[in-house]
Amino acid sequence: MDLKGLNALLVVADAGSVTKAARILHVEQPAVSRQIKLLETELGVALFERSRRGMVLTDAGRILVERARRVVDELEKAEAELRAEVSGVRGIVSVGILDSVTDLVAEELVSDVRRRYPNVRLRVFTAFAGQLRSWLYDGELDVALLFGVTDQTALKTLPVASEKLWAVAPKEAALQPDIPVGFDEIARHPLIVPVRGNALRSLVDEAAARAGVDIDISVETNASRVQKNLVAAGHGWAVLPAICLSDEMTSGKFSLAPLAEAMAMRELVLATPRTNRSTGAVRAVAGALLRILHGAALEGRWPSVVWHLGEEPEARV
Repeated sequence: MDLKGLNALLVVADAGSVTKAARILHVEQPAVSRQIKLLETELGVALFERSRRGMVLTDAGRILVERARRVVDELEKAEAELRAEVSGVRGIVSVGILDSVTDLVAEELVSDVRRRYPNVRLRVFTAFAGQLRSWLYDGELDVALLFGVTDQTALKTLPVASEKLWAVAPKEAALQPDIPVGFDEIARHPLIVPVRGNALRSLVDEAAARAGVDIDISVETNASRVQKNLVAAGHGWAVLPAICLSDEMTSGKFSLAPLAEAMAMRELVLATPRTNRSTGAVRAVAGALLRILHGAALEGRWPSVVWHLGEEPEARV
């Protein structure tokens, strides 16, 4: 089993066709078919079902593809790190960003890294906190910005900031940004909330429990954009972190107010797997991410946030 065969396996799996895979790999179709056949002969199992729909992975094929992706990814990273030993900051960095933070930092992070570190290739993944944690545990991410980390045995974390949760209501609710609202008032309205298992949903449930109230769920959705759209359409209220509302603070589309409860906060951390060696490229990307977040906090683009890392956050990674 060699790297060329594993690459052929991954490209065929993604393309669903030997013909398409050959074009992507810039080789003749028989060469790709031969690589797949050699793998199947070596392993003694069929990796694909050949049908009119194309090449469909068997159960065995799915297992091998999952492992092969990690092998190829680690080899690519190793190659980049070895080159970095003689040519400065270089490498492949997989960074995870909370879905709610993406609009604020993703484009600026890519621009900053490309300008400062042209030999670093970024892989940007956006998801909810639970999925980011899972990817960190599996070694698929090098660094991630997330919250809700309770088990730190597998992750190294650096506290970044605390941010208030806000009530998001239709304009006619007449909430005021300078007048906090209690959760007992929020619970009088149908709520648009994430599904259970989402870390933000856990914060909402905890706030309701502290207030001693039950919530009336109108709709469950994990997408903050959908939550805001449904609030605007009159389907209920929502509770969201301040970073999701930077544009809405001045748009007049909603009425907004911070939650009155002192514990209605989410604690953001920068997390890295304990099992991964921290490379210069990973440290450079982590520093760039912290620099961008600090700038957003200073400039007011990240409202009602308490910053924890001082004036030069990149020096902490």
